[in-house]
Amino acid sequence: MTTPTPPEAPRVRLVVVDDDPLVRAGLALMLGGAEGILLVGEAADGSEVAGLVGRVRPDVVLMDIRMPGMDGLTATEALRRRPGAPEVVVLTTFHADEQVLRAIRAGAAGFVLKDTPPAQIVEAVLRVAAGEPVLSPAVTRRLMARAAGDPAHDGMARRARARRRFAELGERERDVAAAVGRGGSNAEIAAALHLSVATVKTHVSRILARLDLNNRVQIALLVHDAGLLHEDGDQPPGTGPA
Repeated sequence: MTTPTPPEAPRVRLVVVDDDPLVRAGLALMLGGAEGILLVGEAADGSEVAGLVGRVRPDVVLMDIRMPGMDGLTATEALRRRPGAPEVVVLTTFHADEQVLRAIRAGAAGFVLKDTPPAQIVEAVLRVAAGEPVLSPAVTRRLMARAAGDPAHDGMARRARARRRFAELGERERDVAAAVGRGGSNAEIAAALHLSVATVKTHVSRILARLDLNNRVQIALLVHDAGLLHEDGDQPPGTGPA
């Protein structure tokens, strides 16, 4: 009796957006042949993204920031406002400045540098598709420090707004949010708060829904805005030993 062939695992549907045809071709060649990824479309300008996404229904969009027509930031903001929007990974040549911060606030799940090794770009796409942001704790801290110095967000007013939003959460949800703000993974948060990983995932999902946020990085930024992180590096409330 012939053993049935197991069905092929679903692949992450990816769109690449970059105005440089050579960069776009290189990314398409690299990512299109990667295991677990299916390249379903390419665009040369942010203005093409909405229509392309509507046609090919990707899971992830790899989005260049600097393009001569509609830039990647504007395209990300417009895309993430749509119901059922794909995740966005920002592609950039620089590390952390106000443009990357704006992309994260708009709902991008993270960013990768154009000189990132190919295997790491593939990993970033797969991680984002699985619901994991592609920002290390160190990068998150840099972004939050930049947010604190953003003149468009006055410190006291920003803190008051953020704390009003956090008042909507339960005590345990605030503990989990503070731990996310520290850059902890689900496993690390579970160990610190004496919870199961599944319970942490449930709390994170509820926090995102209640605060109308897109991803964990936005939780971290809001935690910072609310002043819930200790500057001296101590653990946030609720993450110490029981």
